[in-house]
Amino acid sequence: MKVLLRQCDLSDEYIRFAQQIGADGIDIHNAQSIPGFIEQGYPDLESLRAIKQRINDANMVLCRIAPQDDALDFMLGKPDGEKDIENLKKTIEILGELDIPFLSTPFNFENPGHRGGTRYGHRGGYAMGGTDLDKMKQSMEEDPWVPTVSIEDHWKRSIELLKALVPVAEKYNVKLITHPSDPPLSNSHLSPQRWTDLMEAVPSTHNGMLYCVGTRYESGVDICEDIRYYAAKGWIFHTHIRNVKGQLPTHGCYQEVAMDDGSMNMFTVLKTLQDVGFDGGLQLDHMPSYDYDDEHRKIAWGYAVGYVKALLRALRAP
Repeated sequence: MKVLLRQCDLSDEYIRFAQQIGADGIDIHNAQSIPGFIEQGYPDLESLRAIKQRINDANMVLCRIAPQDDALDFMLGKPDGEKDIENLKKTIEILGELDIPFLSTPFNFENPGHRGGTRYGHRGGYAMGGTDLDKMKQSMEEDPWVPTVSIEDHWKRSIELLKALVPVAEKYNVKLITHPSDPPLSNSHLSPQRWTDLMEAVPSTHNGMLYCVGTRYESGVDICEDIRYYAAKGWIFHTHIRNVKGQLPTHGCYQEVAMDDGSMNMFTVLKTLQDVGFDGGLQLDHMPSYDYDDEHRKIAWGYAVGYVKALLRALRAP
């Protein structure tokens, strides 16, 4: 398994930092970091090639890129939204040419749970986010949440988009990966059930999950049993790795925490992934805010990389 950073920027200094702390690779989560992606709807081939080469020259891999965070016109049902489909097809072709294995799907752009967003203090005063359902409900009572796109329309367009993209993904050997809604609420667009249904609706070896350990734990599952269930279906393509305290069904809230400070035993989580044969990317996710850290949270990233790599070394011990 490879330990990956979610890119903060793509400067030589940041790539050198990622290499020095022992990261195996980088995921580019911000489309703005790739020339052409925002301006024309798909990456500039040579610019992305140069970015990948700089990462490779640092003995790391580029595993995933993600489209813009804002909703695509297609998902909003706007006129001429079909151009987004063509742009994503071009993106897949470019990723295939550059041997970049994963493209995140553009399905997550709003969530009622954001109304419950809360900042929590932890060990020694470090801070991280989380969600409180009571806070969310109070906000809903004061100002009801009306989604930009209905659940029904979002589902219909997600399926239509996947059906258009999957044959292209199969042709160019690029896997499409979908992250569940976070927070994982039943009235979010990619609720736990709809996230699962998406895999069944468009079955393909190139349509799968960006399996987020934190989000799945928040939803109330036994995380190791959950991993075994989805791995048996062959749906776990890529992962987000983080720790959490509390689960929504039983606690009404959850708190994001540092890797060693939560309810999950991360060694057991990684062992379960190993046991089911997962050998892909472990993209570290949602870093703490530590005192004296910089804007890119390099202290937090450095600690998380070291922690997970130590667990992986322990897994390989005789």
